[in-house]
Amino acid sequence: MQAQSADGQQASALRTDIAHSARIYDFFLGGKDNFPVDREAAADIEAVWPSLPLSMRANRQFMRRAVHRLAAEHGVRQFLDLGTGLPTEPNVHQVAQAVHPDARVVYVDNDPLVLAHARALLTGTREGRITYIDADLHDTGAILASPQLHQVLDLERPVAVSLFAILQFVVDEEAARGVIRDLVAPLASGSYLALSTVTADSNPKEVTEGLAVYAARGIPERARTRDEVAALLTSAGLEIVDPGVRLVHRWHPDEESAALPDACVQMHGAIARKP
Repeated sequence: MQAQSADGQQASALRTDIAHSARIYDFFLGGKDNFPVDREAAADIEAVWPSLPLSMRANRQFMRRAVHRLAAEHGVRQFLDLGTGLPTEPNVHQVAQAVHPDARVVYVDNDPLVLAHARALLTGTREGRITYIDADLHDTGAILASPQLHQVLDLERPVAVSLFAILQFVVDEEAARGVIRDLVAPLASGSYLALSTVTADSNPKEVTEGLAVYAARGIPERARTRDEVAALLTSAGLEIVDPGVRLVHRWHPDEESAALPDACVQMHGAIARKP
């Protein structure tokens, strides 16, 4: 399926002269879908933030556990994943459709390389449905009004919105609250929002220095405390599900995650429910 923008236009042009967060992430996860400018930026970042690759891998493991729990324990069959990033298995639809083969997933991103790979690689079960939208996270109105979204998701039934490792790029706090508020407002009762986002709580020095390098590369980010993450969710009227806001490797950890030291993981994660 061809990815289109939320208003039906074709995806934006690929830029290889500037670093992009999704491609830096891909590099740190051992992927090959990145360019020299991304690898140069990654080297600069890792020089001051050496635990970042491990933190990113812990975030992927959190995504898997969170989506599985939403599908298996909360019965969610519809997912809206924003800031999809380059495909790194397992992806949201693979985790969800392993539980419910008829699960439906809408992926949203605004990097043309991400969308090209999504079209080529993100294929689901025969019973389920997947589509991809080219849109910016800030443009929640266009995302929610997108014909592609409504062809796949029924907003009168519960939907799980996921914001994995994307909200740190929304630096303004009121804007971040607005994104969450706008995304969950039209959703049915019993919907969920899952998120993970950068924090300096567990390693202030590395995170502060690393975010400065990101900013110098034109990628500003904001680290948030545990209380700030909780406030983003509760301000939208959401109820945070146990075990609350935790470092991602401490959120319903598996054996591998539980062995990680806190100082090596700089992401908070949580799931919250719309009452």
